Amino acid sequence: MLMERRLVIISGLSGAGKTAALHALEDIGFYCIDNLPLGILLHFSDYLTQQDDGVLSKVAVVIDSRNDVPPTIKDLPGFISILNDKGVKPELFFIDATTETLLRRYSATRRKHPASSKNLAISEAIEYERGLMDTLFAQSDLYLDTSDLNVHQLRERFKKIVTGRRDSVLTLQFYSFGYKHGIPKDTDFVFDVRNLPNPYWEEGLRELTGLDMAVKIFLDNEDMANKMFRDIAGFLVNWLENFELDDRNYVTVAIGCTGGRHRSVYMAEKLADHFKHKTVLVSHRDCQ
Repeated sequence: MLMERRLVIISGLSGAGKTAALHALEDIGFYCIDNLPLGILLHFSDYLTQQDDGVLSKVAVVIDSRNDVPPTIKDLPGFISILNDKGVKPELFFIDATTETLLRRYSATRRKHPASSKNLAISEAIEYERGLMDTLFAQSDLYLDTSDLNVHQLRERFKKIVTGRRDSVLTLQFYSFGYKHGIPKDTDFVFDVRNLPNPYWEEGLRELTGLDMAVKIFLDNEDMANKMFRDIAGFLVNWLENFELDDRNYVTVAIGCTGGRHRSVYMAEKLADHFKHKTVLVSHRDCQ
C-alpha cells in the first residue's frame, strides 16, 4: 500500500508571514524547508516518493521571489502541473498582506526587500513582487491575508487551517468582522448583517459581544435575525455540495456588521453550530 504523502508549497509576498506559516507547519509535524530553489523541486519530489519510513510523509517548502535564477518564481505553476501529472498533488498556499501593512513591517524590522537590488524604492519593490505573483495568487489552493494578524495569531490560525484540511472533506470557516475595520480579503462569501437590530443601542448590551448569552437571547427573539440565519444556512446547504464535488476542501464564510462585536459574532457562532456535523472552524477578527 502506497504511503500517503503531503507536499505543501508556501509562496506569497515577502514580509507577509511565510516564515511564521512554515514554523506553524513545523509545530504540527511537517518537515520544512525555506527558500527551496525551484530547479530542485522536481528532483526533491522524486526523492520523497522513494522514502517509505514515514519521516517525510508531510513536507512543506517555501518557494518565492528570492528564487531569482532560472527557473524563476514565474515558472512555479508549470512545475506544479508536472507534479500533478506525476501524482504528487501539491497544495499551494499563498500568503498575502496589503502594501500598507508590508511597508509598516519592513519599517519595523529594517530588513531589505528581496527586490531592493533592482534599485527600487520599498513600495516599488513590493508592487514589482506583487506583479510576479499574480499567476500564483489565482492558482492557489488556499489564500490567506495576514494584514490583521500578528505573528502569534498567524501561526495559530495557520495551524487550524492546515489541520482542518482533509482529503475529500470540506472544512468550513465562519469568520466575523466589522465593516468599519475593512472587509477581509481571504474569504469566499461575505454576508452583511448590518440591517439586523443592533444590540449596541440596547441598555446593558453595548459592552457585551455576540458570545454573551444576553446578546444571543436578544437576537434570537428578533424575526429578522432568524430569517437571515435561515437564508444564509439555506444558501450554504444548497451550494456546499458543489464545492465538495469540485474538490474544494476549504471555504470561508465572512459575516460582517458595523463593529464586528455583536451581530456578526452571533451569526457566525449560530451558523457554526448549525454545521457542526461538518469540519468547522470559527474565528472573530474584531471581537476583543
